[in-house]
Amino acid sequence: MTTLFVYGTLKRDGANHHFIAGQRFLSIARTVPGFTLYSLSAYPGLVPSPDDRAGVTGELWSIDDACLVRLDELEGTAEGLYRRAPITLAEPAPVASFTPVETYFYLRPLVGRPALGSVWPV
Repeated sequence: MTTLFVYGTLKRDGANHHFIAGQRFLSIARTVPGFTLYSLSAYPGLVPSPDDRAGVTGELWSIDDACLVRLDELEGTAEGLYRRAPITLAEPAPVASFTPVETYFYLRPLVGRPALGSVWPV
């Protein structure tokens, strides 16, 4: 099992939530400062942002290995669209219960993409 931080269309009521249906919701969570979301049209991309002071709000899910393979395909990890990697959560999330936590980082250029800040609305 992998603990996954989701921040966009995979969240409850998000357009791609059905990809994690049947997995276990753990908690609402927030990253430490230093990350922000960009709009990529129909979905967001999370990227490091040294000037950020708020972090990104999302959800923690316990994901089984079979679902994780499907999510890596959905997120285009083989094509270099996103990379799944560890991320640090801010307190007061029950961090000790869910570490390590991974998320999907957007890897492509952001030219012309608007910054959204800390929340992707669903």
